Amino acid sequence: MLGITDLKVGATVQIDDEPYIITWNQFSKTARQGGVMKTKLRNLLSGRVMEKTFQGSDRIEEADVNFRRAQFLYTSGDDYEFMDQETFETVTLNKESIGDLVNFMLDGMDCDLQYFNGNPINIKLPPKMTFKITQTEPGVQGDRAQGGTKSATLETGYVIRVPLFVNQGDKVVMNTDTGEYVERAK
Repeated sequence: MLGITDLKVGATVQIDDEPYIITWNQFSKTARQGGVMKTKLRNLLSGRVMEKTFQGSDRIEEADVNFRRAQFLYTSGDDYEFMDQETFETVTLNKESIGDLVNFMLDGMDCDLQYFNGNPINIKLPPKMTFKITQTEPGVQGDRAQGGTKSATLETGYVIRVPLFVNQGDKVVMNTDTGEYVERAK
């Protein structure tokens, strides 16, 4: 069991038999009352976000969430097939459970499978990944005070906005959490 001081960003808790991850927290204490922890929680199964306030005397159950290394094998319709690198079993997750991370999936890549109570529920990718630009128009710099952007297609098929100096064949670093361009790879 966790106390309210254990509720930090990134901690996983179980509420109504479902796993949640804390995405924001704020502790406050008044003179006569105990402390309270205001939190924003994201459901790891549905992706739903909720706000919840915990009192100082509350005991919160920690969620049984762990990660295991896996390799992405292939896509079959809306199903994504992974091989658990510990047990060598094939694990299937659907597009809905993976969410926007499907935009950064390449055959044969390594990732972490997220398990809740022994069942696979999602994947975790590195926060920054490098991809090749397969298609973009040549950038033409005109009279502008600030740099412009243009559309570019990654090798996964995902379309992003990049600065005008990025060309077809370049490699770029992407933020997998926000889906945004970070920098041109060195």
